[in-house]
Amino acid sequence: MKAVTWQGKRDVRVETVPDPQIQEPTDAVVRITSTGLCGSDLHLYEVLTPFMTPGDILGHEPIGIVEEVGAAVPDLKAGDRVVVPFQIACGTCWMCLNSLPTQCETTQVSSEGMGAALFGYTRLYGSVPGAQAGYLRVPQAQFGPIKVPEGPPDDRFVYLSDVLPTAWQAVAYADVPPGGSVAVLGLGPIGDMACRIARLRGAGRVFGVDLVGERLRRARARGVETYDLRAFDSEKELITALRDETDGRGPDAVIDAVGTEAHGSAAARLVQNAAGLLPRALGGPLAERFSVDRLAALRTAIELVRRGGTLSLTGVYGGTADPLPLLTLFDKQVQIRMGQANVRRWADDILPYLTDEDPLGVDDFATHRLPLAEAPHAYEMFQRKQDGAVKILLTP
Repeated sequence: MKAVTWQGKRDVRVETVPDPQIQEPTDAVVRITSTGLCGSDLHLYEVLTPFMTPGDILGHEPIGIVEEVGAAVPDLKAGDRVVVPFQIACGTCWMCLNSLPTQCETTQVSSEGMGAALFGYTRLYGSVPGAQAGYLRVPQAQFGPIKVPEGPPDDRFVYLSDVLPTAWQAVAYADVPPGGSVAVLGLGPIGDMACRIARLRGAGRVFGVDLVGERLRRARARGVETYDLRAFDSEKELITALRDETDGRGPDAVIDAVGTEAHGSAAARLVQNAAGLLPRALGGPLAERFSVDRLAALRTAIELVRRGGTLSLTGVYGGTADPLPLLTLFDKQVQIRMGQANVRRWADDILPYLTDEDPLGVDDFATHRLPLAEAPHAYEMFQRKQDGAVKILLTP
């Protein structure tokens, strides 16, 4: 089959690799019909290279058709249409039973001290072959895959793999009071969808901050009050403008949908790039012990949120030596919630909104649909924010 493979920093290639096969009774093999390109994939493309191995298959946002199932997968059969969550979880351990499949005790990558294994990600999360491919082996298929109806185009359901539950959890964790206010920093796929979900769930005012024109236009068209970062001379001006809209206090909640690759963090970017350029034998240990994030977005969120408010961090962070303003967090009595989305925890809440009325706008959420063969171009375009690329779907 053809698959998108990681070969080095900013170097992905479509190569022929062996077709996956059933290896365990709890496996399934799914033929991929659509698969997303995620902002998290860009971290592998740019920042997290010390934890990658040439030939790793990328991708974790698939929808497809079941081709084969193992003997211990009773509720799936060949021909079923399924969305596959990005994390791999058993559904029966203590963590899964407590709605934390991202911490699944069966698939935890304990050798790295990390949580549940993820498709198409670094060795920290198991180096499991990913979903930007013709076929995907799905471990723990007795729990993970979400069956969806035949008929509607893939766009209707594919975002259940990551975008929708990640944005839903970001809003749930933000705990916006009814009629309250929330600011979303970063209007890429997750931030954009978080704005839509926040409005759907009763937020009175939703502010969206970005510096890419197409992203701002998309959010504005959905009723979001947008702020173009380029229009302000400093972070303080932006914070002042948003406080002026919230009785001088700041929003009740702030969602950081940017993460480690925030603009405006030159020193941290230099450190990240240096680690990425070292040989993997040196860059990996260095990143594990001394890695830092670009914290511009997080620092803005901390300053912006009102006293007693909530920060919801959904943008990926990977630093182990990040300096944080703990005095400010403590003094402002800020609550912080974060983490990978627990997909199956939220799927049943989200499915009723994936109707013909399409209140979340999933049918036209993708800005680009490209064949899998064009994945290298898709990565470059998405990373450089070119051609209005906000969400890209690939078709094997």
